[in-house]
Amino acid sequence: MTEVTPGLSGGSLLVLVAVQLLLTAMPGVAAAFLAVRLGVRAQALALGAGLAGSGVAAMLTFWVYYGVPALGPACAFTVFFGSAVAIAWLWLRLAAQRELLSRLAVPLGLWALASLFVIFLGFFGGGVDNPMETASLRFATDPSPFASDNAIPLFFADWIHSGSHGPVPIFEPGWQLSDRPPLQIGYALTQWDFGWDTVALHYQLLGVILQQLWVIGMWALLTAARVGHRTRALVMVAALVSDVAIVNAFYVWPKLLGAAFVLAGLALVVDPRGSSLRRAPWTTVLLGALAGLAFLSHGTSVFGLIPLAAVVLWRGLPGWRWLAAGAAALLLLVVPWMAYQHWGDPPGDRLTKWSLAGVAEIDDRGALEAIADEYGEVGLGRAISNKLDNFSMMAGGNPGGAVPAPGQFPFGDVVHQGGELVSDVVHGSFDGAVSKAREIKHWHLFWAPGLLLLALPLLLVGRLRTGWREDDDWRFARLCLLFYAVGVVCWGLLMFGNNVGMAVASSSSFAFSLVGIAGLVAGLRSTFPRWAPWLVGANVLTVLVVYTPYLGLPPGRSYSTFAALVFLGGLAAFAALAFAGRDSNPGSSSLSAAVSPRKDRVER
Repeated sequence: MTEVTPGLSGGSLLVLVAVQLLLTAMPGVAAAFLAVRLGVRAQALALGAGLAGSGVAAMLTFWVYYGVPALGPACAFTVFFGSAVAIAWLWLRLAAQRELLSRLAVPLGLWALASLFVIFLGFFGGGVDNPMETASLRFATDPSPFASDNAIPLFFADWIHSGSHGPVPIFEPGWQLSDRPPLQIGYALTQWDFGWDTVALHYQLLGVILQQLWVIGMWALLTAARVGHRTRALVMVAALVSDVAIVNAFYVWPKLLGAAFVLAGLALVVDPRGSSLRRAPWTTVLLGALAGLAFLSHGTSVFGLIPLAAVVLWRGLPGWRWLAAGAAALLLLVVPWMAYQHWGDPPGDRLTKWSLAGVAEIDDRGALEAIADEYGEVGLGRAISNKLDNFSMMAGGNPGGAVPAPGQFPFGDVVHQGGELVSDVVHGSFDGAVSKAREIKHWHLFWAPGLLLLALPLLLVGRLRTGWREDDDWRFARLCLLFYAVGVVCWGLLMFGNNVGMAVASSSSFAFSLVGIAGLVAGLRSTFPRWAPWLVGANVLTVLVVYTPYLGLPPGRSYSTFAALVFLGGLAAFAALAFAGRDSNPGSSSLSAAVSPRKDRVER
């Protein structure tokens, strides 16, 4: 879609953001309220239920719109107004849980503030008139834009909303509807009929808001792990002001959306007193739903589900009946989509072949056939070399001078790029230095945390000096680093490893980087608590220096003072709320106290 939006004032854009936040929040808030009404008392479970309810409503709308287009608008209106009625009804019946609801309002506020921060930072240099193009240019390296992947859900949502007439269209270069999971399409359809007079801008705002749902998942994870409230606040700030949460939230491919569900799923098993899957086995159903929604967000989410499954196995499983119920919840969500891929718009496996077989060209082979053929062609020795190349790429190399896949701008090794960065600084080329810094962090996974990487040697030295003492912050940090390690190793082994299927950071699950940042900050807080705020603060400043400028600002554009005030104010308010969000009763966040005395009735 190439729609150009008429220029808007900053105040008008702020109103549109508020409307999109309200529309997006309603189903999730209703689901969280319902969970509390049914006896849930842990923040993590209520927040997970809210995310799951929001995603299920979006998928329901997608299928109604696709199957019976005439009923699509009615479904979308029912989702919103039905959620509003449910919230009002439940609010009156939850008078005894006002304290819990007030604590649940904290992550909701953080999510809204995070969305304001990214949206107005993104439009700091203008570009509201052509938001999709702005999103592909704003945080890219100069002068190369990102690919058009951010527009794929909008393209197909437009076709479905118009009645799905005729054969399924193709999004060039050759993407079918069945090639990418449909959850973000479903979210767009839930809101399309609520006055989307400027479709591209509304979609861009919605996309940012959806990507920032990682805030809800991260808050659930941190409260479930019972980390200290200062640790929790530092993690939230460090994750928000990171390249993963800025670049990939404004460039609205639905990868951070998938990470939000992975984080919420991980929250179910991190309680230091034991996995909720054992203490409250019905939560296995919630885990299945969250895993299904992660899969339906973006294919890369599967890489994040692998270490999640490893943690679930390690922390313990409930009985087979509850496992079957969790599997049923997952299958209920994903099987209809898989059936559509196979029969409705075959083959629907281009992304799989791209990543696991290293094949970018469209061909008639099935995914398994393509994978077997490509591995057979390269042989064992080259296959092993490809995997080593994947890990080299993660660490900052460019093995063999790898050529980027079609549509990707060039990437170089960290040593070469770092040298050019220093040279640019010495010669006063600020834009060149910023561009090199962006490129390093966008392609090489291990470098994504920036200055927070300094926490690793500090952790090692500090632990050797003081001993490996246990506390909630350290237990959480250890689990996060283990999650990161298992996920990264599995991802590196699964990616094919040629120039197409190379393990570049943008092809990973973004849950890796978010959980890795959480582990580094929590570990440093446990080891050198006074140093952690300084390191997080230094990293925040460097990230803002790298991503605030608009490289190659188009002629006629200028920076907006109003946008600067909003994104800086949003960031300040986000930090203030995160640090102020201390639980009056910390124990109530534990999943060991997940439900009220009505637990038995709920579990039956």
